[in-house]
Amino acid sequence: MLKLEENPPTIWPSDTSIKDFQGTWWVAHTKSRNEKALAWQMQKKNISYFLPMTEKVYRKSRRVFRSMLPLFSGYIFFCGSEADRLEVLKTNRVAGLLEVKNQQHLIAELSPIEKALQSGVNLAPYNYIKAGQRCKVIAGPLMGTEGLVASEQNKTRLILQVDILGKATCLEIDSALLEIIAEN
Repeated sequence: MLKLEENPPTIWPSDTSIKDFQGTWWVAHTKSRNEKALAWQMQKKNISYFLPMTEKVYRKSRRVFRSMLPLFSGYIFFCGSEADRLEVLKTNRVAGLLEVKNQQHLIAELSPIEKALQSGVNLAPYNYIKAGQRCKVIAGPLMGTEGLVASEQNKTRLILQVDILGKATCLEIDSALLEIIAEN
């Protein structure tokens, strides 16, 4: 198990935003438990990627362990040229590639996740829910973030979706910070 500081950066190059990446987006469906290893190889080849991860804390015996786990297990998002795509395939860590037909839509879905991770919010994997009220955060560090709202056990959760994967992540939020987005 890797120590926290031994994990690859969530975004590479680490001083940029996914909105600044140049090239075509792809989604790499990795072989089992190869997300971080693929991220390290992409970093060495200077291929821009986004690997959203969350910290998991658990106890074994009397010891506390912390590890970083991918939010979308088995997937890493990357952006680059056709040569970069071929380099990723040569790593032998990829089971397949998902073509991103709507590049801007993917960036729009990943940006709130990037923003939430940068603000230090603890994200957790969440079962993807298609139906629900679409809302926008109106105050706080996540202001402007949009997602679907779900309620569980008297808690309000904002679900941030990635349609191409059929997956989502969620965060707890005070419902007073949400504004309903009018449907057109």
